[in-house]
Amino acid sequence: MSPLARPALDPELAALLTAMPLVPEITPEILTQLRRYPSTSIEELLSTRSVERREAIAPAADGSDIALTILTPAAAEAASPCVYWMHGGGMIMGDRYSQLDIPLDWLDATGAIVVTVDYRLAPEHAGTIPVEDCYRGLCWIAAHSEELGISPGRIIVAGTSAGGGLAAGVTLMARDLGGPAILAQILSCPMLDHDNTSTSSRQYSGEPAVWTRETNAFAWNAVLADLPADRIPAYISPSHAEDLSGLPPTYIDAGSAEVFRDEDVDYASRIWAAGGQAELHVWAGGCHGFDSLFPHAELAVAARRARTDWLVRILNSPMAQP
Repeated sequence: MSPLARPALDPELAALLTAMPLVPEITPEILTQLRRYPSTSIEELLSTRSVERREAIAPAADGSDIALTILTPAAAEAASPCVYWMHGGGMIMGDRYSQLDIPLDWLDATGAIVVTVDYRLAPEHAGTIPVEDCYRGLCWIAAHSEELGISPGRIIVAGTSAGGGLAAGVTLMARDLGGPAILAQILSCPMLDHDNTSTSSRQYSGEPAVWTRETNAFAWNAVLADLPADRIPAYISPSHAEDLSGLPPTYIDAGSAEVFRDEDVDYASRIWAAGGQAELHVWAGGCHGFDSLFPHAELAVAARRARTDWLVRILNSPMAQP
């Protein structure tokens, strides 16, 4: 069978990708190599900002430690909004400093306190452990909101790629378990569906890309290895949630030229069908993670600006006033 046609990449992104090594799929050996790359330098990210950095530990459900980093603007208000950040990496790589420049943009624009979580990674910690770690981190923030200077009614959960999927799962857990309260969720190119069968998934199969169907299968297999195939919790694969009602305002974006495009569009459509509020952006020519890989590209600048503008509107809305 001939490969499916793919939407054209944005010309600037296509040129930038020529200098980036792409593989058709990740193997255990490649994953080991990728994990050796140094994480984002938080010192460099904070060097031009007046931000107080604090480290904390939240208890996991099994008693393990979950590391959190709290970043508070020097001029923070007494009851500031909070962005709770979940990093990308397929739930198999990355750490709490990965893609941290994205929520730091929101810290700059809104004065929000940023909290980022080091959830445990598969395959060493599979099943629902990653999403449960993220939920426990949210509970810790809510419980310590007064001492952190956070308004408990203005917590936004956010993440990119796998972190976007985890943010969606955390929001579902908070709804079903009665809290903590979440003002809004920002899901950037989220990894939502372990089925991996959509048209966009099949389009990005067999040839190198930033994230391919084969790499997606590797990551999901690492996460779901110990779970029965017919009983995958929606908290870890949110596309399988039967009910998407009762969710907070949601921002979803993706590129047209990426593996997660269709599951992301479907998730927004199902929120609308359930009577919820969702804003959806599909950026023509965008590859997976284009705005974090190439933040100065014209399309990335537009995508990041649109996301920030939405967050500002949410925080200025009547429902967000402390």
